[in-house]
Amino acid sequence: MDWDKLRIFHSVADKGSLTHAGEVLHLSQSAVSRQIRALEEGLNVTLFHRHARGLILTEQGELLFDATQAMVKRLDATAARIRDSEDEVFGELRVTTTTGFGTLWLAPRLPALYKKYPSLKIDLMLEERVLDLPMREADVAIRMKEPSQADLIRKRLMNIKMRLYATEEYLAEHGTPTALHEFTQHRLICQHAGTAQVAAGANLVADIMSHDIPSTLTVNNYFGVLQGVLNHLGIGVLPDYITEDFPHLVRVLPETESTEVPVFLAYPEELRHSKRVSAFRDFVLEEIMAFRKRQQ
Repeated sequence: MDWDKLRIFHSVADKGSLTHAGEVLHLSQSAVSRQIRALEEGLNVTLFHRHARGLILTEQGELLFDATQAMVKRLDATAARIRDSEDEVFGELRVTTTTGFGTLWLAPRLPALYKKYPSLKIDLMLEERVLDLPMREADVAIRMKEPSQADLIRKRLMNIKMRLYATEEYLAEHGTPTALHEFTQHRLICQHAGTAQVAAGANLVADIMSHDIPSTLTVNNYFGVLQGVLNHLGIGVLPDYITEDFPHLVRVLPETESTEVPVFLAYPEELRHSKRVSAFRDFVLEEIMAFRKRQQ
């Protein structure tokens, strides 16, 4: 099958328009149209439904687009490996992690990484959805559970726990609870039950909620929970790694905490020799080791 025709087909399918694909490929609309028509004739199928608002893939077109998409991702991975030089770390690195860990722990530490590798371009994707690393939706993932996808290199970074925190100002005004049943006099700030989160945190919140809490503030990520706590709105359920960057927060009910949550770093086997991935991995491990020493 002619790769030039497949490349043009992929661009048209991705953009949904002959015109837009032509702009990307620096080809005229008529040239793009001829190549698509030739590909359809060669395969003896119709790849697109054509209508006034653009192009829609047929069932056969969707099958071919899945194949070209996988090819493009593989080529991108190969190109990234080729661009990694012997002595330099540069280029784009797509990192995915949860909103909480990304905003509260990782992002504040990135200036040190950029200082070391100023030509690095990090695309930080913060979401609870687990991206498909083997299909190159991201290059590196940091997750609060061991990845189950095959063909991944994984490294356990640390264990964290969800604990209760409040500001000194809030506790001075509302008092400090000494037992869970006293929580009825306080506002709880946490992720709501329907939010994607680690089971350990959800279980801790459910246990606290069983004490008939009169007032709550629920947010869909830990960054929002932290903002509520910092603004003296109540007592929040937060991961224990926040204490280093917010040492003025007071831990409430020290005996109340979640079970341990493992934190893993993972990346595809095919990126084992990537300079960018190695640099990021080593940086995170160094920061974790320093974090542990400071905790001790």
